Amino acid sequence: MATAKYDVHPGVKMVQDWVAGLKAKTGRTLDEWLDLVRTKGPKDEAARREWLKAEHGLGTNGAWWIAERARPAAERPVSEDDPASYLTAAAAYVERQYSGKRAALRPVYDGLVKLGRSLGKDVRVCPCQTIVPLYRRHVFAQIRPGTNTRVDLGLALGKHKGRLPARLIDTGGKAKKDRITHRIELASKEDIDAELTKWLKIAYELDAD
Repeated sequence: MATAKYDVHPGVKMVQDWVAGLKAKTGRTLDEWLDLVRTKGPKDEAARREWLKAEHGLGTNGAWWIAERARPAAERPVSEDDPASYLTAAAAYVERQYSGKRAALRPVYDGLVKLGRSLGKDVRVCPCQTIVPLYRRHVFAQIRPGTNTRVDLGLALGKHKGRLPARLIDTGGKAKKDRITHRIELASKEDIDAELTKWLKIAYELDAD
């Protein structure tokens, strides 16, 4: 079987577990909740969310998710609990990120993904709508188009002790307790050099446990 170009986002498993536990936690399965919303709930999606919270005691996240899933089929978002649907959407996310004026940045993105995967078999590449995180145990790096002419490689260096070169721009992430604390700007594939490789590898190694 061919290796998937991307990997299933950890969030998919979280949603699967949430769906599996709905009956035990709320007394209804997902299908039962959807049937209730469609037959007895308000027609407006915002009103449905408030109705699910006020009348049925669901939390904000659960109410939002069920209200979205209750939309007509053509209007529903990508299924967040189905790996195949996620992987199809993941490829489309990347295509959109590097289309139009940003199309010339695609080789930079592809080079970073190739480098990231070369660090170890445990690296997972899990695109989101605006960024592409690289996971080991957690996110250790992320790739995103910073502008139409620049790709930003974010790095999780919160555990690093010692001085950092000026090329690593502080994102303010450490103070905000974000995973990504620094970034490197790339304008072309040639910017994927030995120094960048070194710091991406350090971020990967810092996420070993």
